[in-house]
Amino acid sequence: MACRQSSAGTLICLSLLLLLLLSTCSGLYEDQIKKFDWRSVHLGALKQVHVDLNHFQPRVLLSTHEQVVASLCPKTGEIIWRQVLEQKPRGDIKLLQVSGFADDSSDTAAAPMGSHLGFDMLTVQGHAPALVRGWNTNIGTIEWEWSIMPLHTERAQDAVWFYSNSVLYHVVPVWRSHIEVTAYFATSGHTTGSTSKIMAAWIKPESCLLSGTFYVCLDGKQLISLDLVAKSTQVIATPLGAEPSSKIQSLPGLNGLLIVDKKLISVNKDQAVCSELTSASYLVGSFNLRKVLAYADLVDGVLKINAVYVDNCTPVPELQQSVAFAEDFGTPSLRSFDCKAKRNGDGKNCLFIFATSAESIVAVQQGRVRWAREESLANVIDTQFIDLPLADTEGTLENEMKGKAVDAHSLNSDIASAFMRRITTQALQMKSLFLHVIGLGPPPTDTQKAGLVRDSFGLHKMLVLLTRSGKIFGVDNIAGKHHWKLYLPNVAGFENAEQMRLIVQRSSKHFPLQPLCAIVAKSAVNSNGVLFRFNPITGRAAEGGLLQLDYQIKQLALLPETEEDFVKGILILDGTNRVHVEPKHATPLAHGMYLYTANVKTAELEGYFVKYAGGELSCLPIWNVRLGGHNSEQQIIKVASKNPIEHVHSQGRVLGDRSVLYKYINPNLVAFVTQAPDAAHKSVLNLYLIDVVSGSVIFSMTHRKVRPPLHIVHSENWLAYSYFNDKVRRTEITTIELYEGNAQANNSVWSSLQAPSMPLVERQSYIIPTIVEAMRETITERGITNKHVLIGTASGGIVEMPWHLLDPRRPISSTTQGREEGAIPYIPELPLPTENYINYNQTVARLRNIYTAPSGLESTCLVVATGLDLFVTRVSPSKTFDLLKEDFDYILISIVLVVLTSGSLIVRHLASRKLLKQAWK
Repeated sequence: MACRQSSAGTLICLSLLLLLLLSTCSGLYEDQIKKFDWRSVHLGALKQVHVDLNHFQPRVLLSTHEQVVASLCPKTGEIIWRQVLEQKPRGDIKLLQVSGFADDSSDTAAAPMGSHLGFDMLTVQGHAPALVRGWNTNIGTIEWEWSIMPLHTERAQDAVWFYSNSVLYHVVPVWRSHIEVTAYFATSGHTTGSTSKIMAAWIKPESCLLSGTFYVCLDGKQLISLDLVAKSTQVIATPLGAEPSSKIQSLPGLNGLLIVDKKLISVNKDQAVCSELTSASYLVGSFNLRKVLAYADLVDGVLKINAVYVDNCTPVPELQQSVAFAEDFGTPSLRSFDCKAKRNGDGKNCLFIFATSAESIVAVQQGRVRWAREESLANVIDTQFIDLPLADTEGTLENEMKGKAVDAHSLNSDIASAFMRRITTQALQMKSLFLHVIGLGPPPTDTQKAGLVRDSFGLHKMLVLLTRSGKIFGVDNIAGKHHWKLYLPNVAGFENAEQMRLIVQRSSKHFPLQPLCAIVAKSAVNSNGVLFRFNPITGRAAEGGLLQLDYQIKQLALLPETEEDFVKGILILDGTNRVHVEPKHATPLAHGMYLYTANVKTAELEGYFVKYAGGELSCLPIWNVRLGGHNSEQQIIKVASKNPIEHVHSQGRVLGDRSVLYKYINPNLVAFVTQAPDAAHKSVLNLYLIDVVSGSVIFSMTHRKVRPPLHIVHSENWLAYSYFNDKVRRTEITTIELYEGNAQANNSVWSSLQAPSMPLVERQSYIIPTIVEAMRETITERGITNKHVLIGTASGGIVEMPWHLLDPRRPISSTTQGREEGAIPYIPELPLPTENYINYNQTVARLRNIYTAPSGLESTCLVVATGLDLFVTRVSPSKTFDLLKEDFDYILISIVLVVLTSGSLIVRHLASRKLLKQAWK
């Protein structure tokens, strides 16, 4: 471009040049955002909620057990705003008070003209210190805050709060002694007077609660209560007639009213009660400017809502509803409701909010479920990626390749039979195609209608999620759609803080057999084991469904596949050290198995050998290791074993001199980390690598002046773990690699009973400039792809850290041998570049765990991060070397191929003519 020699022309040229440069700048491609990943945002199990439909901006204000305050849209249930508070105990929400929703309906906390001390919503959280915050509910911001630090912090843990007439009352019970009550102006934090002490030697833990202004305790067959705001304190005894079979509950909205065995009992002589009502869930609200008592019960899958006026106990027909309630929601509990006049003036619309035992939030309106939020996904404890079933044509081809299941191991697979199967298969395919064209073909199955068919690269899978409440989800890992939901009531985790387990007993590889998964849990009723088997693709119960075991579960392991139905049996060690196998026909495969148990509190390990003889299983103790120390103060805080589906592609590491350093790959190696207080070093962490078949300690290491949080990754011949260094106040990561040496003891089979000598150990520590919340290694189908470590940070980001940065063999200085190996010189600080965050701006709040699984592509690893939110994506540690890029130019390569093919044909014709002419000369 020609430009004039003037200042204006120069300016124009520079502007055009700048625009050209800007057009070449690029970052994250916009069309790739949320293309290979998705995130779902959650709140947690409901704790307190207020519905306000008559506000200029209708909203549902709530707090949860996950220390979250949020506002929802009452029409759709979508989150308007969410604030994640501090973690427990500092963030534990003790009270949520919305302006205009106190026991006295005329009470309000709106700010006077020119003042900034009013509030739309008030929260009290924590106990030492206790934080009182005023919120603007339109945008979810904190308007003001004040705090108090109690003199006796151990007493303040059981403190309760209540709000009345613009005054906030802090009630601290001193068990079997007295009650301390302090009143504060809610918006300023100034006390209204001195702390009053009320003698109450009858108060006991776990039997007392607050009902309005009354402090009530259960004492045998009577209720003993005190009015904390009365001018003269008087102990009130209310007889019950019989001792309650369940815990007493307060009924917010009515002062001094309690729920005792589904009945209403009043300890306030000024508060009338409808004693003839019996319900599992009560709620006080307002309708037509009168107080009403709503109650709801679930009868044969139908949720029935009724209400009566509080003053005369007459029914309110406008609030009566019957709603079909899904079984997977669990048992509902009515938490809040509000009504709004219809636009045509014909009656009112009422919205009821329910919390369920499955940790769901359900909104009911006009006789139907308006919306529901699955908040149990805020507490995912285990996940599995399940391959989708084959399409019909692929399934037919699969059967053709392996023959019928009964003839899989016969010699009847000669050329003639294979040819006949091929002809038969093609004839059936032609028939199916013809019937489909004329519209007479078989209808598609439910899974085909839902698009649950395996893709060519194995990237489309069913993500099965197990939650803390016992609810199970089948989620599409590509779109995030919930295909099915199941709920197991009355189940819980095991001892030693072990969670329920989700186990894959049969994968989708054995067509036409359906995949099979199992949930192993503990019954919340009798502490015995519970086994639930189901189809992970359809969500239907399979192989008998729910099985109540008659013994407690101490340890479990997975057996090899059976030859009959390809099911992996579950080997269970019960509380009396007897072994069981489910299903029973897999019992012979348990012979020769090894089990170990770990007692977290005593740090004692025990190993067992399982023997099958005479049709019965027996369990023999073979070794015992005590890690508790001489004074038994050590406690196990972490146990890390290797991924059972992991494949090791390379058995050694090539050094700079072209020799091989063979890896110490022991599949039975388990890492145990113990912690104990120390007078000199405050806290000491010990790491032990133990072979759980022989019980031998392979390696141990001690860290002084360090403490949790500790996260560990164990894979192949290495492990990496993070901890907090108290001495220098920073988070560090230590990595360890184990090698056999320059010679390999056995290159075909590993035996812990004939193990080689102690391994060579390489170790190194690094500084990471963030707080680590979770760690997990990537895993692929064959183990060819480089290993990366996924690190979850406290800020909600997930960093993909290449192993060569964590390699303990990084040399201190650059050497020729190090350069030959490709090792980077050692630098203590680990870099955290923004491009290594695999979730870019999709922050995962309260990140707890990261799970990985292989895909059909060797280059790609599937990832799911769980916490308060859920994030699913895929990573390629060595790039997509087995996949063409998205911007691959198919047109250009096609043109090149056509030109080359045409050119070769033309040249061939010309060459033949030339040879012919030469032959005639």
